[in-house]
Amino acid sequence: MTQISERIVLFADLRGSTALFETLGNAEATSVVTHAVNLVGRAVGDCNGKLIKTLGDGLMAAFSDASDGIKAAVQMHEALQRIVSRGQQHGASPGLRSLKLQVALARGEVVEMNGDCFGDAVNVAARLLDHAGDNETLITKEVLQGLTVTQRLRFRSLDLIAVRGRAEPVHVYVLDNYAYSSEPAAATQFGDPMPTVDPDGIRLVWLDLDRIFDIGSMPVILGRSTQATYCITDVRVSRSHARIDWHGGSFSLTDLSYNGTFVRFGRDSEIVSLRRGSCTLHGSGVIGLGGTPSDLSAPTVRFEVLHFADTEPRTIGQPHGRS
Repeated sequence: MTQISERIVLFADLRGSTALFETLGNAEATSVVTHAVNLVGRAVGDCNGKLIKTLGDGLMAAFSDASDGIKAAVQMHEALQRIVSRGQQHGASPGLRSLKLQVALARGEVVEMNGDCFGDAVNVAARLLDHAGDNETLITKEVLQGLTVTQRLRFRSLDLIAVRGRAEPVHVYVLDNYAYSSEPAAATQFGDPMPTVDPDGIRLVWLDLDRIFDIGSMPVILGRSTQATYCITDVRVSRSHARIDWHGGSFSLTDLSYNGTFVRFGRDSEIVSLRRGSCTLHGSGVIGLGGTPSDLSAPTVRFEVLHFADTEPRTIGQPHGRS
């Protein structure tokens, strides 16, 4: 039977499962991933949704109400957190402890046929997963409009994002993941940052493209697309390659690409590899897009976290001329 209705479509995807197969072997890793997806998927029924199908290390679901979809997303993140926490307590493999969850929701007319769903909302939700960072939930503007005023306050706009396979860009919002994260908001892979005066802006330099962005200009999308905030016309750069956000008094960089994003701070020889991961940007350094900063052929963006009180007055978000 074919049914056409407006639905909230949710896709969830476990990231990091590859490491499980490398450490546990195919049989045990498949069992762990299937168990994790099933536990995460319980949130669908608990929040009045319909589980359409599981997808190996992910799932697809549909909801009639936007609020139910968001509640399910939050419960999914909480469920994975419990799985990871129990694994840490019982000395599980590092692969299990590194599991992350990405969730994306879109709203629109959906055709339900033979137990499956088809339509633009399905395609948009699936493609939005390409833009989600670790433990992030992304939604479209249409989903946001179906939420209460209080619920909307938990989301930040990421502005228009070019979604693969769609001619028109999509206005995307991200859920404040600290609402369900048990980790300290300011914690990074470099440890807790030292207390400092909050920065005011960040400077990005690639070839002659020299721009400064203040915190009100966030997020900044680095990518090859002409719709990216900071456009880098190099074939190794994805259309939406990386995103700079303002979180808890600091700038964070999230990789959204297929080829990876790499960071080197100051004159440190160590290079941080971000594969769908994030890190806090501090001081100055170099961001490699699609290749490491040590690869001279790879496009690299120099960055500097700024305190405007210590600099000359500059036009924010506009080309910065060298004196």
